[in-house]
Amino acid sequence: MSNILKLGIPAGSLQDATAELFRKAGYKLTFASRSYYPTIDDTEIHCTLIRAQEMARYVQNGSLDCGLTGHDWVVENDAQVTELAELVFSKVSRRPVRWVLAVPNDSPVKEPKDLQGKRIATEVVNITRKWLASHGVTANVEFSWGATEVKPPKLADAIVEVTETGSSLKANNLRIVCDILQSTTRFIANPDAAKDGWKRQKMDDLILMLKGAMAAEGKVGLMMNVKRSQLDSVLAMLPALQTPTISSLSDPTWVDVNTILDEAEVRRIIPRLKSAGACGIVEYPLNKIID
Repeated sequence: MSNILKLGIPAGSLQDATAELFRKAGYKLTFASRSYYPTIDDTEIHCTLIRAQEMARYVQNGSLDCGLTGHDWVVENDAQVTELAELVFSKVSRRPVRWVLAVPNDSPVKEPKDLQGKRIATEVVNITRKWLASHGVTANVEFSWGATEVKPPKLADAIVEVTETGSSLKANNLRIVCDILQSTTRFIANPDAAKDGWKRQKMDDLILMLKGAMAAEGKVGLMMNVKRSQLDSVLAMLPALQTPTISSLSDPTWVDVNTILDEAEVRRIIPRLKSAGACGIVEYPLNKIID
């Protein structure tokens, strides 16, 4: 029987972003209606769609060799897994998500000690209890099945909720008291699978391509022809990833310059390059940047 890597794909908010990241990395990940087994154009990988909240548990017990999930869910499940890589992507931004303690705007709670004996609703019960214990506070922590923001003040005195921008909390008249945990997406592996030579190589190759796709996000390539006499002026205005590549042309008085820059800079820098003597300027998209 051929080797197979059992890969967990996070369902829910990260599902579409994960599929797009895999596409940029060179993998075609397809979700069929009502199926929990996405297809991928690699016969050595078998995918399973699993909620991010449960991913670490299934990776720990070996049902999956590896998967993508938030560091928060590894901590919440106290999962004994190996974190092979951090993949900072999310549905809204590249910022880490934050688990925060929030209370109604008119709540007297100002700091952790004010939570003594209070009711706290959250999806991350274990994280919250450990955080309270670290501050010497005893409170009633209740599991929330969703819509946590609407529970204060009638159903809870405070909540511990995940946020990226804080806009949902503000919309529900809640204010953030403090941060409890920051989290990013991690590529996790079963410890035994991580020690298996073939599986580890397969995982490392996959991580390399995913990271390359992430590194290329928001960047483009730019190439142009420049007279050698004007090369210094052109190079002075180029923000390069490392250093621009300069290649000789058939005409020894000209060179080809190739560089990588942020896509947002292109509209500003191309007119300046043209004025500095660059010509034949070509912008091209990038799928991956491998360091």
